[in-house]
Amino acid sequence: MGIMDFTKQAVKNLFSKPATSAYPFQPKEFPERSRGHIEIDIDNCIMCGLCSRKCMSNAITIDRNTKTWTIERMGCIQCGSCAEACPKKCLKIVPGYTEPGAEKKVDSYSQPIPEKPAGKIVNDMSKCILCGLCARKCPQECITVDRTGEKTWTIDRDKCVQCGACIDACIKFKALDTADDDGEKGSVTFKKE
Repeated sequence: MGIMDFTKQAVKNLFSKPATSAYPFQPKEFPERSRGHIEIDIDNCIMCGLCSRKCMSNAITIDRNTKTWTIERMGCIQCGSCAEACPKKCLKIVPGYTEPGAEKKVDSYSQPIPEKPAGKIVNDMSKCILCGLCARKCPQECITVDRTGEKTWTIDRDKCVQCGACIDACIKFKALDTADDDGEKGSVTFKKE
């Protein structure tokens, strides 16, 4: 009885289409919402480091001195936390998986190092209410707000990467803006009059 069942299935398989795809000759079509891999638009990246901090598996590293963004592909769990945290939306998950290999794959992307400074964040204290929302949204923690004492707003220019998160946070009062960088270094304090 068992041999007859097998013969029936074998004859059926001879005249039906194959169950497997013709990979690698035919590219795989991934279903919607499938996890893929992280890709970066390095030209729009501001090297703020938020993606690195949000990465649960510590697969992303950023070197601001050399303007290099690196991801360890086998360490990435494709959760998408980095793409959600990116203030410039230069990270995204795209369909497709990392090619298998015998060694761990590390992808590095670099930007050219600019010759001149890009700009600086300035505060119009006549519009600022010292709410501190800009300080809470800053990924580099370079803004401090003193509401009770001297009523000051301070930014550390050495830590600031001009990501614009503070400007986006101050959307109601529009007290923060960018200006041409004059090479000013260290902490700069703006005082409420």
